[in-house]
Amino acid sequence: MSRLLIFGLLLSTFSIVFASDPSPLQDFCVADPNSPVLVNGLVCKDPKLVQADDFFFRGLNIMGNTSNDVGSNVTTVNVVQLPGLNTLGISMVRIDFAPMGINAPHTHPRATEILTVIEGRLLVGFVTSNTENRLISKVLEEGDVFVFPEGLIHFQQNIGHGNAVAIAALSSQNPGVITIANAVFGSNPDIPRDILSKAFQVDVNVVYKIQSKF
Repeated sequence: MSRLLIFGLLLSTFSIVFASDPSPLQDFCVADPNSPVLVNGLVCKDPKLVQADDFFFRGLNIMGNTSNDVGSNVTTVNVVQLPGLNTLGISMVRIDFAPMGINAPHTHPRATEILTVIEGRLLVGFVTSNTENRLISKVLEEGDVFVFPEGLIHFQQNIGHGNAVAIAALSSQNPGVITIANAVFGSNPDIPRDILSKAFQVDVNVVYKIQSKF
């Protein structure tokens, strides 16, 4: 019995170990976007060719263009813009909001997000997974911080009188983003309308109208 117990504990330990991303095995692994080799992430640049600019990004002080349908703009700083982030498991974004602008409901499939309000007032929230689907929401003022757990649908809305700005960090070099409306109604090719009609419990003509906007 004791051997079986020890074996079970070892299996549990191995499961925990293999469930997380591996730690870097060197000081850094600057991404080499020109490499033809495909790996889970990006191939390392020759360390002897690494320069300070590989760890540098300029421009997060510049306001993004919020003249769009949702009234927001996301400036990303992930491994694409900052190659030195490769294997480090972190990235960040600046989010600009026009008055009443929104960062539409979306998910990050590979990252938890922690957001800080720099300017303005935001209504934020996320929805727990099925079957509870509980909305957890909060109004944030300047300096407030809020966390969105990995993979859960979340949003932000500017409810102040002027522009708003937030900075967020994400626990992945390439967190990904799935904007729900765009993915469901703007897929290529379209998801069949009878499927969406049944899923959203609306007339198929309503689905057609929404799809035409994406």
